[in-house]
Amino acid sequence: MTEPATLDPAIAARLKRNADGLVCAVAQQWDTREVLMVAWMDDEALHRTLTTGRATYFSRSRQQLWVKGDTSGHTQKVHDVRLDCDGDAVLVLVEQEGAACHTGDRTCFDATSLLHHD
Repeated sequence: MTEPATLDPAIAARLKRNADGLVCAVAQQWDTREVLMVAWMDDEALHRTLTTGRATYFSRSRQQLWVKGDTSGHTQKVHDVRLDCDGDAVLVLVEQEGAACHTGDRTCFDATSLLHHD
């Protein structure tokens, strides 16, 4: 059995995790800046994302890591990862292949707007 990957201590020290040890991760198309999805990362998921160039998240429902696209083929090639000013969220700039949302939509934000204009 292999040891879990270790996140760079300098990066780990800057993170403000929630009670479950997770940080919010916003995936954004690197060139158009289209917001694709929101997921969660633990330290190992962030480490793998930074070192492999493939977006890796932590599934709260399955309680395990998942690499975006391993089952769907809708991969996210990582171009950059940025930490927000408070350290409680990361922005993952990706090149999205196919749909980002599990529903098959391009983004998880394709649903009807909540703001209604008259």
